[in-house]
Amino acid sequence: MKKSEATRLNILQKAFELIYVNGYQTTSVDEIIATTQVTKGAFYYHFKTKDEMGLAIINELMIPNFKNTFIEPFQSVVNPLDAIYDLMYYLLIENETLKVEYGCPASNFTQEMAPWNIDFTKALNELTMQWERIMIDTIEKAKKNGVINAEINAKEIAVFVMSGYWGVRNLGKLENSKSVYLVYLKGLKTYFDSLR
Repeated sequence: MKKSEATRLNILQKAFELIYVNGYQTTSVDEIIATTQVTKGAFYYHFKTKDEMGLAIINELMIPNFKNTFIEPFQSVVNPLDAIYDLMYYLLIENETLKVEYGCPASNFTQEMAPWNIDFTKALNELTMQWERIMIDTIEKAKKNGVINAEINAKEIAVFVMSGYWGVRNLGKLENSKSVYLVYLKGLKTYFDSLR
C-alpha cells in the first residue's frame, strides 16, 4: 500500500472510531486531524469536505465490512432462519467491535445524516437494501426447498429482523446494557420457531 493510500485509510479508520463514539455532527475535522496526526493539508488533500470523508467511511469501510458480516453468512446456508438468528446473536452478544453504549454505526449515520444529505441517504440505503435482498433471496430458496414454511412472506421477515436489530441496538444504547439484547434474541427465536 502506498503511503498516500495508508494515510487515507488511517484518516477513515480513526474518523470512523471518533464518529462511532461521539456522533457525526459533533466530531470536528480538527478532532479527526488531531487523532490521526496528519496535517490539515493532508486531510484536505484526501477529502474536500467532512461530508466527502463521511461518504468515504460508508463506501470504503462500512460497505466492505457489512458485506463480510451481513451478506457472506447467507452465501451457503440451508436454513436462513438459523443463519439470521446466529448472525443476530453474533452481532449483539459476541462481536467485540460493536459496543452496546454506542449502538449500530449504520443506524447512527442514518439517524444523523439521512434527513440532511441525499448522498448519505443513497449510500446507507444501498447498504440496507443489500442485507434485505440477501435475506429475502435466501428465505425464498429455503421455501422452494421445503426447509421452511412456503406460506411465509420473506420481505416481512427481512424487514422485521432489520427493524428489530436497529431498534434493539438503540434500546441497548439507552440502557447501556446487553440485557435487552437477550430479550430480543429470545423473542426472535420464538418467532422463527413459529415459522418452521
